[in-house]
Amino acid sequence: MSEPVFVMPRPDRPEGEPRETRIKRLAMRSMRRGIKEMDLILSAYATDRLSSMSDDGLTLYDDFLDENDHDLYQWVTGQFAPKTPYVDLVKDIQAHISVE
Repeated sequence: MSEPVFVMPRPDRPEGEPRETRIKRLAMRSMRRGIKEMDLILSAYATDRLSSMSDDGLTLYDDFLDENDHDLYQWVTGQFAPKTPYVDLVKDIQAHISVE
């Protein structure tokens, strides 16, 4: 018999959430990660980029934040290729890191 797989519950994404509230929620999720390096990288990125993202971009970023922090760190640092939907987002995050 296989062991049960634990799946982290997906954070609430309120239906009809106002854009400003959504950006604040995503900024908070960017700051409160499991790895300090990702806290720093994503909180700076969120501060500089979220307000200019399209609604589709915000949805993609929201999905990105659902991924495991260790995977995110390896993608952003170039250790592993990101999942296909996140390739351009990861490139943008990497460009943001190299500017700072």
